[in-house]
Amino acid sequence: MSRFPLLAATAATAVGTLVLTGCSDSGSGSDDGQAELSVSAAYMPQPVSDSMAAGFLTVTNQGGAKDDLTSVTSDVGQVTVHETVDSAMAEVKSLDVPAHGQLVFKSGGNHLMFENLKRKPKQGETVSVELHFAKSDPVTVEMPVKSATYSPKTGH
Repeated sequence: MSRFPLLAATAATAVGTLVLTGCSDSGSGSDDGQAELSVSAAYMPQPVSDSMAAGFLTVTNQGGAKDDLTSVTSDVGQVTVHETVDSAMAEVKSLDVPAHGQLVFKSGGNHLMFENLKRKPKQGETVSVELHFAKSDPVTVEMPVKSATYSPKTGH
């Protein structure tokens, strides 16, 4: 009978360890009140104009808090963020990146507008853009320049 208290204490310790492990943050996008941002499917169709171009990408937030895309900068020119609602395009100051969600920029929808181009990007080159957010650190993206008629099979 003297082993029973020791066995019970060992079992209690093991259960306590499992419970604590189950509650720990493993860094896998938990509801910790912070945005966890990543960018994918970025591209720019080769511009047909010498002064304007469009850009498309997806910002994914795996974190438990929303953030806002507040601006975009690039070395090739001025970049503005445009929202498309009911086929009408309008420049906006920011767009939401929802918690556990995505902000998608796609042809015919929300998009980045590059204006006053310093140079005309050509297919095969990359354009560097920096995304600025209300709460998160900036994210730099190398956006490949695709053909003017490029249409992604996935991602948008």
